[in-house]
Amino acid sequence: MMEERRRYAGPALMVLLMAMVAWAAVEGDAAPGVDGGKRNAYAAMMYMGTPRDYEFYVATRVMMRSLVKLKVDADLVVIASVDVPIEWVQTLKKDGVKVVAVENLKNPYEQQKNFNVRFKLTLNKLYAWSLVDYDRVVMLDSDNLFLQKTDELFQCGQFCAVFINPCIFHTGLFVLQPSLEVFKDMLHELEVVRSNPDGADQGFLASYFPDLLDKPMFHPPVNGTKLDGTYRLPLGYQMDASYYYLKLRWSIPCGPNSVITFPSAPWLKPWYWWSWPVLPLGLSWHEQRRENVGYSTELPVLLIQAAVYLGIIAVTRLARPNLSKLCYNRRPEKSVVFLHSILKAAVAWSLLATYTVPFFLIPRTVHPVLGWSVYMLGVAALASIAINSFLLSPLSVLTPWLAILGALGVMAYPWYSDGVVRALAVFAYSFCCAPVVWMQLMRMMSSLQMLLEREAFFPILGETTLMSGFNKLY
Repeated sequence: MMEERRRYAGPALMVLLMAMVAWAAVEGDAAPGVDGGKRNAYAAMMYMGTPRDYEFYVATRVMMRSLVKLKVDADLVVIASVDVPIEWVQTLKKDGVKVVAVENLKNPYEQQKNFNVRFKLTLNKLYAWSLVDYDRVVMLDSDNLFLQKTDELFQCGQFCAVFINPCIFHTGLFVLQPSLEVFKDMLHELEVVRSNPDGADQGFLASYFPDLLDKPMFHPPVNGTKLDGTYRLPLGYQMDASYYYLKLRWSIPCGPNSVITFPSAPWLKPWYWWSWPVLPLGLSWHEQRRENVGYSTELPVLLIQAAVYLGIIAVTRLARPNLSKLCYNRRPEKSVVFLHSILKAAVAWSLLATYTVPFFLIPRTVHPVLGWSVYMLGVAALASIAINSFLLSPLSVLTPWLAILGALGVMAYPWYSDGVVRALAVFAYSFCCAPVVWMQLMRMMSSLQMLLEREAFFPILGETTLMSGFNKLY
């Protein structure tokens, strides 16, 4: 009898362990939703139709994963248009995010003169009022960087927002109480084309809540109760990154320094690799990405590019004589001046391509250190083609390369006393560096001109002196 019990005990234990592992996996994959008892939510939106859809997808993932790491007591929700790729939706769900699929709201302000097409679908943000399973929702833009947990925002009233502009509140973060009645009324206001200064969610909500500036400042009750009405949020919940660059530190007295927002130029968002060291806070965003999401998607592309650039450097060095033959024709031609002009134009375009092509090949959302490293390697590789093809001076061609490297060092220097000193240092470096770069470029073009003028007296590149003498006999 004991033998039989031992015989079945092993398989039974294995089945029990497998069941426990499966249950744990299901629990880990499931997004924390309303079923888990959460009464509040942090929400963001995603939609398709712009050249930067992937970047905002990455930014949304980083923001949501950072909220998970802060252990916020709320659901994480993404309001996604139905055309968002299923792969992105599945990845978000694995990150613990609840995805709500919606149809794009038609923007009735597209014909306004000042309408910017990149804001066409931002009115999807109004779907936040339809999330009636929650008591409060903190609606977020993807370019927010959380420094600490902000769950006290769920104690705010029916609508709360931050004034980073003296007269107009910002919709990069606001608190709302979901209501189908309010949502339907907003849809009606869209149908009648309510006044909207910019044609986006910012202008619509500012028009819908016109008296927010006159409301009291939000201070969370110590007993944890939720307030009613509308409130202004302290600036610490939407710290404009521009404030940081003046002092190179935060000195915002009103409210906790909790959330950084980046409402600057679209092409200087913190996730772009070139935004640092131009804007120092870009590195802080990438540090959050490194800790929470990683760079596994872009790394293979960077490794391939680096290998190709190293191969180009090696091949162009070995093939230098043959490359030069392709560019210089030593036989006399009738239209020498025209050919010289063509060759000069080719040199100019090759230099322009040397410093621009690698920039556009690098994935936009890689870490700045990786991005700049691959860019500098790419420039060196393409410069080697120009140097070995047109017999140019390496120092003249690579002077801008050295200037860029120096500029990165000046901007990344971490011990400036404030942003004004940093700006003056960058200006002084540029003022001193520009004449050197210009002089080297002029010297290179002068050298090229002399080479072209003397080429008729040169032997054909690749022929030996003995071969030239042998030809004189015929």
